[in-house]
Amino acid sequence: MTTHKLFIDGEYRAAKSGKTFDKISPSTGKKIADVHEALTEDVNDAVEAAAAALEGPWGKMPKGERCDLLMKLADAIDARKAEFMEAEVQDTGHTRGFAEKVEIPRGAANFRIFAEMLKNTGGEYFHMDTHDGTGAANLELHRPKGVIGVISPWNAPFLLMTWKVGPALACGNTVVVKPSEESPATATLLGEVMNEVGIPKGVYNVIHGFGPASAGELLTQHPKVNGITFTGETRTGEAIMKQAAVGLRDVSFELGGKNPAIVFADADMDKAIEVTMRSCFANTGQVCLGTERIYVERPVFDEFVSRLKAGAEGLKQGGPDTDGATIGPLISAEHREKVLSYYKKAADLGATIVTGGGVPDFPEGDYRNGGFFVEPTIWTGLPEDSPIVQEEIFGPCCHIQPFDTEEEVIAMANDTNYGLSATILTENLGRAHRVGGKMEVGLVWVNSWFLRDLRTAFGGSKSSGIGREGGVHSLEFYTERTNLCLKL
Repeated sequence: MTTHKLFIDGEYRAAKSGKTFDKISPSTGKKIADVHEALTEDVNDAVEAAAAALEGPWGKMPKGERCDLLMKLADAIDARKAEFMEAEVQDTGHTRGFAEKVEIPRGAANFRIFAEMLKNTGGEYFHMDTHDGTGAANLELHRPKGVIGVISPWNAPFLLMTWKVGPALACGNTVVVKPSEESPATATLLGEVMNEVGIPKGVYNVIHGFGPASAGELLTQHPKVNGITFTGETRTGEAIMKQAAVGLRDVSFELGGKNPAIVFADADMDKAIEVTMRSCFANTGQVCLGTERIYVERPVFDEFVSRLKAGAEGLKQGGPDTDGATIGPLISAEHREKVLSYYKKAADLGATIVTGGGVPDFPEGDYRNGGFFVEPTIWTGLPEDSPIVQEEIFGPCCHIQPFDTEEEVIAMANDTNYGLSATILTENLGRAHRVGGKMEVGLVWVNSWFLRDLRTAFGGSKSSGIGREGGVHSLEFYTERTNLCLKL
């Protein structure tokens, strides 16, 4: 049986409380690991180790040397890609293709790209006139924010954890990572690679546990944590923000979404189906950027629904060890119950169930009967104020609504508390600019989905987040800026 210990000050160690919890396989429903739960003493040790590292070799290391070390770290992740992939798929139930092509390579890229970028980024310079005619020079200096609390989710654990740790370390900070209790493996494994490439002790720390009254809450309340970055659901973000208010600590949040896709009649239908198949069903719908609302222009509505139905019914369900599996299980029994509650609610509200709506029927004795699988599901026929259309479900499902005019679909797409992303499918460049510019979201894709240039700003609007990260925009959160005014 695998055991995931805490990683504090460069060493793996058992929780001082002696408490552990079970990690359950999403694919089989069976226990696959014991995980040590960090409580007060452990969290304090991790934060103190991170704070001490800021005063040690890491804090004194030149920026170029620090970034070179992170490049070496990225190479080491690439060299152990198969090991990281195995840890990820066993924790999450993801198909191997998704982990191999997306999650692990992006994890390495998050260190490599931010190290390259930050190595060559300087501060602003302004010359100003003075009354005596000699002038003054204003230099912008960047310094690390300090200890960063990183709270990462279970839906793409390695990718989303390193998306925060990469720029944090490139900027010279130290981190205490609290991965989701559902996905402890890759964050734990990364500690071994940190040691392997020579990252100083205390720079990267990992604590396991839950949120309230456990590792998560203890981390966000710790007075020596200088900033908190979090990806997860909106309600948790609100709770963290209240805790961060004590001491006026900075926060950066990427939260929930109820993202629209808009399909115009002039769209390339093959492309539209390919894009929405991924945006609705990739990672079993457990993607913050996924599309649970689809709006289709009326002349092509019936064709689109028919073809998306055929695509959904052609998906093959299975865990990472099922050959040819294209869609995996949900992360946990609890999350499956949440998704199934929306499936029931949709039926009770009179939705037209185009396909799915329940639990798949596997042969007797099939290992998948113990896993947390649900059917890919498509609905039509519900009003825009329905909870199915308004609330984030986070499963492999979508509601499809017809529309007639640009004005109508823009109003429907924006009629939500969320504002993370939108997808527009059209061959009309003018329409893409016109409609895209009116989306109240942080990111709009046109004729694509899930393309991410890490140099660009990323984040949500409304209840989908606070702040922007990515490229030089990460400097806004991961550093403090000082203006040095020099009288000449």
